[in-house]
Amino acid sequence: MTVHFIGAGPGAPDLITVRGLNLIRKCRVVLYAGSLVPAEVVAQAQKGARVVDTAALNLDETIAEMEAAQAKGQDVARVHSGDPSLYGAIAEQMRRLDALKIPYDVTPGVPSFAAAAAALQMELTLPDVSQTVILTRTAVKSTGMPEGEDLATLGKSGATLALHLSAANMAHVVETLTPLYGADCPVAMVYRASWPDQKIVLGTLADIRAKMKEAGISKTALVLVGRVLGHEGFTESRLYAADFSTEFRTAK
Repeated sequence: MTVHFIGAGPGAPDLITVRGLNLIRKCRVVLYAGSLVPAEVVAQAQKGARVVDTAALNLDETIAEMEAAQAKGQDVARVHSGDPSLYGAIAEQMRRLDALKIPYDVTPGVPSFAAAAAALQMELTLPDVSQTVILTRTAVKSTGMPEGEDLATLGKSGATLALHLSAANMAHVVETLTPLYGADCPVAMVYRASWPDQKIVLGTLADIRAKMKEAGISKTALVLVGRVLGHEGFTESRLYAADFSTEFRTAK
């Protein structure tokens, strides 16, 4: 018996990996976070499988489902949104499973920041503009940020910022980042990336709050901040330059 932690991807049912989908089809127990994982993803579960939406369950209740499956020798598909390594809350589940000596593995998924970039049809790392992407969040009611990981500190890098769980905290984001990035710095907000009701709001640090309010969006959105969002005059990569030799190509 094994608990399989599976990244379901950002929302579109066909963005789950082949491995993840095959595990869902195979397992007798499927536990999924229904608040962010669409039901279509787990609709592929085998007939007679126990399929449980864990959105209303606490950690103890979720682990109890896994223990019950272990007692019956049944594999469990534990399906999380996006990629479980990012804000997936799987670490505490794995710690509990270690204590119970229940084996588990992890299958990655498409993260929301990648889906947002795809929706925007853009690259987050442009030569001479930004070669670094920082994946972070801000704290409202959730767990506080560790020392040195506050937005003001991270913003000093000038890197492209992918802000998770921060759509409801845009006043803080704008106030903190404007002195560092400039009021004219481009911002993109992607609501429910890859879902049928996906929305994109483009603006700057100066007007993004007003535009999000007008669109009625205050949660479930990925916020990208950085000069790459509005930069057209970037230097082309040397990777495909005709005068650049690689292991596979000789310069001309």
